[in-house]
Amino acid sequence: MKSDSVFLRALEPSDIEILFQLENNSLYWKYSNRTEPFSKALLENYIAQQSQDIFEVKQKRFVLASSSKETLGFVDLFDFEPIHRRAGVGILIKEGKQGNGFGKTALNLLATYAQKHLHIHCLYANIALENKPSIRVFEACGYQQVGIKKAWNFYEDQFHDEYLYQKLFH
Repeated sequence: MKSDSVFLRALEPSDIEILFQLENNSLYWKYSNRTEPFSKALLENYIAQQSQDIFEVKQKRFVLASSSKETLGFVDLFDFEPIHRRAGVGILIKEGKQGNGFGKTALNLLATYAQKHLHIHCLYANIALENKPSIRVFEACGYQQVGIKKAWNFYEDQFHDEYLYQKLFH
């Protein structure tokens, strides 16, 4: 899965350091429902399990890499439901690489993969109301806001609304 400038690849053991760094950045925890860091051992185990079939484990993470093989971020499918042909989508682009179109390219590559190989009919994303950069990227990729979950998440000492976005394939 590739474009002119970036490609998606499988998660590998050599990705442990960047995965450890990004997953343990507390700035992102509010969007991923985390309250504490992951251990390296846990992340190493997670990487090892990525060889399992998505039909078995219901999730798959891909590395977004540049043509020079620099890791730019990660994009995931989660809560994969093959009977209903849907999956959730998550994305995280490294600081300093955001705002360069990499997120949009990653979401489009992931959508192509999901349609072609998994026969997905619906991709969805849960996005915090105040996460304007994510909202812009998902909307630019054809996702539509279909709902709002009021006071859904609690962080920064208050409740926050969360949007539900969907992209349907016909």
